[in-house]
Amino acid sequence: MFLSYGKSTYAAVYFRPSKWATAHATFYGDETASETMGGACGYGNLFTNGYGTNTAALSTSLFNNGFACGTCYQIKCTQSKWCYSYTPFITVTATNLCPPNWAQDSNNGGWCNPPRVHFDLAKPAFMKMAEWHAGIVPVMYRRVPCQRTGGLKFAFQGNSYWLLVYVMNVGGGGDISGMYVKGSKTGWIKMSHNWGASYQAFGSLGGQALSFKITSYTSKETIIAWNVAPSSWSVGLTYKTSVNFH
Repeated sequence: MFLSYGKSTYAAVYFRPSKWATAHATFYGDETASETMGGACGYGNLFTNGYGTNTAALSTSLFNNGFACGTCYQIKCTQSKWCYSYTPFITVTATNLCPPNWAQDSNNGGWCNPPRVHFDLAKPAFMKMAEWHAGIVPVMYRRVPCQRTGGLKFAFQGNSYWLLVYVMNVGGGGDISGMYVKGSKTGWIKMSHNWGASYQAFGSLGGQALSFKITSYTSKETIIAWNVAPSSWSVGLTYKTSVNFH
């Protein structure tokens, strides 16, 4: 369930695309992208949460211990007979980790072994730029601003004494480096990074309206979303705001 609360306090900073670099790309799952649901970033159902099938699992060198969750990339197939010439590039969001496979050589199956830079795409995304029979193709990639509709979304888990928040629909750089939570009866409480796109706070926050202060990992911009959740907030719900990065 989505509930809308929260207005912002911030001066916009705009994320700019990075330079193009080389990597390789494979795919996992089938055309339904069902195997991409959940994932190491904790976004759950990628369809209902707005990410769809244009998603990627990042190799360890890109994943950055989960701080790269939500980042966006343009990827174009290059130097392969399997590339589709009519697709200049695809744009994907990082939603998962492609873990190392040390049982296989890094150049023969262990595609996500460090220090390789690799994208394991949802199959529908891969099929937009290359013939899936290729299995693996060389690509060019670059970080780009995440174009999101609406504001940040905060999915609540935990309980009234342990609040675990998954931050979704992040625009701009797409990534989060830190968060604070403020109850209507407390000051700002620093949240610790749990894993992926989740942050946690320990304390008695039940029965209080909650506000969040969020900092972008890439741009270092900090925005405040006031009164994101009402005093009657509940775990298992997702709260939407009007604030976002650019």
